[in-house]
Amino acid sequence: MFLWSVLVFVNLVSGTTGTNAGVKVRVTQKGLDYGRQFEMASIQQKLRAIQLKDMSGTERLLIGKVEYSITGMQIVNLGLPKSALGFVPDVGVMLSVANADIALRGNWKVKYFRFIKDSGSFDLTVSELSISSTIAVSGDGTGRPTVSMTSCAASVGSVKVKFHGGASWLYNLFDSFINKALRSALQKQICSLLPNSVADMNPFLKTLNVLSKVDQYAELEYSMVEPPVISNTMIELGLKGEFYKVGQHEEPPFSPRPFSLPSQDTNMLYMGVSAFSINSAGFVYHRAGALRLYITDDMIPSDSPYRLNTKTFEAFIPQIVKTHPGLMMKLLVETVKEPLITCEANNMTVQASSMVTAYAIQSSGTLSPLFVLNLEGSVSANIYVSGLKLAGHVTLNKIQTSLAKSYVGSFQVTSLDSIFTTVLKVTVIPKVNAHLQEGYPLPAIGKIQLQKSQVQVLKDYLLIGTDVQFTG
Repeated sequence: MFLWSVLVFVNLVSGTTGTNAGVKVRVTQKGLDYGRQFEMASIQQKLRAIQLKDMSGTERLLIGKVEYSITGMQIVNLGLPKSALGFVPDVGVMLSVANADIALRGNWKVKYFRFIKDSGSFDLTVSELSISSTIAVSGDGTGRPTVSMTSCAASVGSVKVKFHGGASWLYNLFDSFINKALRSALQKQICSLLPNSVADMNPFLKTLNVLSKVDQYAELEYSMVEPPVISNTMIELGLKGEFYKVGQHEEPPFSPRPFSLPSQDTNMLYMGVSAFSINSAGFVYHRAGALRLYITDDMIPSDSPYRLNTKTFEAFIPQIVKTHPGLMMKLLVETVKEPLITCEANNMTVQASSMVTAYAIQSSGTLSPLFVLNLEGSVSANIYVSGLKLAGHVTLNKIQTSLAKSYVGSFQVTSLDSIFTTVLKVTVIPKVNAHLQEGYPLPAIGKIQLQKSQVQVLKDYLLIGTDVQFTG
């Protein structure tokens, strides 16, 4: 099933939207080579189950005619020593088998003239069997793939029959006829069996999550937006790769830029995740109001030199203790627009424009506004693959503040930068990292694990190179 799990990406829908892809996936020859061992085991099992129909016939000889029947044929051994999977440009893949051999056992019965009858058993060996099949991948109309066999050819090199029981001179009367009939039957039976073998994979392919729920706010769509590019060495496709609000697909005010994956074939799979895909997440979470956080003093480590109270802020805003003496404080940090993620070579940064509202907590619990700051923050991101998810970790680079509104008079805003840098590092950043650690689903491909995954930051996108392991 591995091959179909890999090809799960190749044609997720029957039509495309014509927009640029947010995520690209490339399957290399190494990926097909790994999958071949699993596919051949499945095909071998199918071929072992071939049931050849009983055969009978009448052949005229120089003197009289011979009537024969072959019954109870069963495959007792099957060898597929040489096989290959290769790409077929603009179609899909080709499966080829060479130098295969099959051993069968069955019963024979013959009647010559009306009074000469005999019967026995036989062993049949088929050698130099070759099979060639082309498999196309298309969409089923629901955004999920379906596979079908478009061509098949089977050729039997030689057939040898060894008869047991009866008189040897009788064998010779119908040996050539049996040889020819069994050769033809095998060739037809193999090619009639393979379409069913391929079609058996379609229920498995229906497990693909074209739309994956991320959390209460967002879901991630992986439908296809452009036709697959299939060459002699790879299959590459473009997926939508866009975050949406759960149950509401609203497009962001920006579009994905075209990008191209580098020519690499060391890994089985390559995935390119564009800055557009990540920015669409920021758009969804901002619009959903998820990028806001109330900060209270109990969230600040006990060993911090700064406390969220008016006494701490007195050193920077002297007048604050006159209007709000001895009160604890609360901060509301919220984004004013969606964060902007940029990807450059070996560097991924997030620029966030936020607003910080500071409150004094009255003894009654009422919040009294003190001031509002504009805050521009920049963080660096480290992205990695965890399971079948893309996860990350951010560190704060710098902040820049300016006064938007004050309820306690004028004060020097930059003097508060050290306080807010500390507060962000110990409260907001850990919250962000906890969420990023949970990860965002990559395209689901059934019972497959990603191994030896590496993430590289390139211009406008992330490149994931990974091998895979089939687990079911």
